Amino acid sequence: MLKTPIARGVALATLGATLAIPTMAQAAFVEDAKAGLELRNFYMNSDNRSVPSSSQSKSEEWAQGFLLRAESGYTEGTVGFGVDALGLLGVKLDSGRGRTGTGLLPTDNDGSAPDEYSELGLTAKAKISSTVLKVGTLEPKNMAVARSDSRLLPQTFKGGQLISQEVKGLTVDLGYLTEVNERNDSHYEDLKGALKGGTTANDIDNFIFAGASYKLLDNLTGSYYYSNLEEAYKQHSFNLVHVQPLGEGQSLKTDLRYARSSDDGSSTVDNKALGGMVTYSVSGHSFGLAYQEMKGDTGFAYLSGTDPFLVNYVMIAADFANANEESWQARYDYNFAAIGIPGLTFMTRYVTGDDFGAGGNGKEWERDTDIAYVFQEGALKNLGVKWRNGTYRSNSTRDIDQNRLIVSYTIPLM
Repeated sequence: MLKTPIARGVALATLGATLAIPTMAQAAFVEDAKAGLELRNFYMNSDNRSVPSSSQSKSEEWAQGFLLRAESGYTEGTVGFGVDALGLLGVKLDSGRGRTGTGLLPTDNDGSAPDEYSELGLTAKAKISSTVLKVGTLEPKNMAVARSDSRLLPQTFKGGQLISQEVKGLTVDLGYLTEVNERNDSHYEDLKGALKGGTTANDIDNFIFAGASYKLLDNLTGSYYYSNLEEAYKQHSFNLVHVQPLGEGQSLKTDLRYARSSDDGSSTVDNKALGGMVTYSVSGHSFGLAYQEMKGDTGFAYLSGTDPFLVNYVMIAADFANANEESWQARYDYNFAAIGIPGLTFMTRYVTGDDFGAGGNGKEWERDTDIAYVFQEGALKNLGVKWRNGTYRSNSTRDIDQNRLIVSYTIPLM
């Protein structure tokens, strides 16, 4: 039985919503409901080898996360109604003054991390045919805005989102966001823009997006999104993904991306971002090569804290999206299921960027390696273990060596 305040809060909220719906309409609401509790143990060590502008040369923290998700079905009738609940709790296992800043835990005014932090989010939803409207706590993930989930707890938003799949092969996605709760926080605040080499507004009241993805052919999908962060930027994003089978166990995937960002209000945003990645897969092996370039007076613009839709968005340096920067990526993945070890995967990549900064002399590179295993049977079935190692070097900012160890397990509750 769940003992945390968050767990009890989610259970009571879901029960209250259920009782508020007439009994005759509750069948699908209850029968289609599902819930699960994810346990996420996260250790992170960031060694900042050179600190030209900061006295903190190391960040190291360890924490335990609890992610409780409960989703109801829909009531019967032409319009079905339901409710979702998200309970998040982060507990400090090890931290200290001078070692904070990993993004796993909040940091108090005195430089220490609190013992715990939590959030309870509720989402009302309505469904007509193949169209769903959600209002409340949202976790959007699309070309315009993708909430970050690379730390202990995920980033969440308040707002509304409508996703419609009435036409075969077509997905329409509309949204309006008003506030954000960051990955290591327990309260909502106004939105902010992220930009390298320019200015955007802070304390923003709203972010809107509208987009669609359409399956042009069986192996070709095209997507377009428009987004506007009030008083910060306007953005048009395009994406084409093509997967070409090449024979038994072989394929070639091409992912092309382009985004045009311009100013809105008093900002200075001016960016054209072009990127593409080609991946050849055969017998468990995947070999990828990517190119990305930034043109314009500023770097790429996106909603602060989110994962930007860029082919060279990676672990430490993040985006390789400075004004006028050109970057290349070489990537290799292997799935050991091909040799009889299902659940074991490996990834390594190298990204290098240059031609940015004062005089165009900026250079940076990053090397990342992931090794992950999910137990397939026995008492530890579905337990996941992942080790992430990254090295970042630059001639314009600090060098970083980083390790992350993540152990996760999800318990189905209904």
